[in-house]
Amino acid sequence: MALVVRSPKRRLSSDSHRALVIKAFSTDLFVLPLPEGHRFPMEKYRQLRQTVSSWPDLEVLEPPPASDDVLTLVHQAEYVRDLCSGALSDAAMREIGFPWSPAMVERSRRSTGATMAAAHAALMGDGLGFNLAGGTHHAYADRGQGFCCFNDAAVTARWVQQQGWAQRVLILDLDVHQGNGTAAIFRDDPSVFTISVHGQTNFPFEKERSDLDIGLAAGTEDEAYLQAVEESLAVAQRAGPFDVLIYLAGADPLASDRLGQLSVSLAGLGRRDDMVFEWARAQGLAVAVAMAGGYSRPIEQTVLAHTQTIRAGLKAFSAD
Repeated sequence: MALVVRSPKRRLSSDSHRALVIKAFSTDLFVLPLPEGHRFPMEKYRQLRQTVSSWPDLEVLEPPPASDDVLTLVHQAEYVRDLCSGALSDAAMREIGFPWSPAMVERSRRSTGATMAAAHAALMGDGLGFNLAGGTHHAYADRGQGFCCFNDAAVTARWVQQQGWAQRVLILDLDVHQGNGTAAIFRDDPSVFTISVHGQTNFPFEKERSDLDIGLAAGTEDEAYLQAVEESLAVAQRAGPFDVLIYLAGADPLASDRLGQLSVSLAGLGRRDDMVFEWARAQGLAVAVAMAGGYSRPIEQTVLAHTQTIRAGLKAFSAD
């Protein structure tokens, strides 16, 4: 991944404000070919980019692809080789849930590169960066799973550490599905603290152990959900300090989400995002955001949720 390497600028403190144009990285031009009726919501990425691309305080850019050298900071070299060459078994591809194609590989590289680029922008002084896709937290070191080929958050965490830009990384995963791949990759690694707030009875049905897991009952509504998020931030506060936050801002806790099982309102997700960004700003943390999951019907509800996540971040990190 070709990025200019320089020392990170001083992170923004909670009381230093300036006008910013925040960078967002979009991969929707790298289309994942899917059969008719496939449940992966490709359309949401195009709609999200079209919604935010004209905002004056957001610059939407094309991310570079993650290279093999970067991917193998986390993933086994054999897995990267076999996935990229199309040599994975049929069973392994079924576990991922996508038909193999060169375009699938390219999009997966770009989606990982987008989270890396968002973290780079945040750490270089903007304080905040967005991947308009990403959140591929079911990918393990040696295999993919659940629409996830490479684990963008894990790769980004290892990459910023390798570059010397961060020593300790916080991954806050608020997708409705547990970040099992992320948890397994960083098990017993004190340099990366993993938090997952998810539906307890939802996929994956065999959970891994994050540093903090909060499993919620099916049908959980706003009040209990926001209490869980508040608890997760309190634990993160005690576990810190951290140099960067990678935030998986899933839209799938929405009551309208067909794969979510929770009953959180759009307003509730908005309050969640405000809590996370205001907490991060108060800590002086650089924040890289990935959109993570969202499968609402209609898909416009997911796009609205992702849009308000971006608005909340811009509000928290821009001038008063």
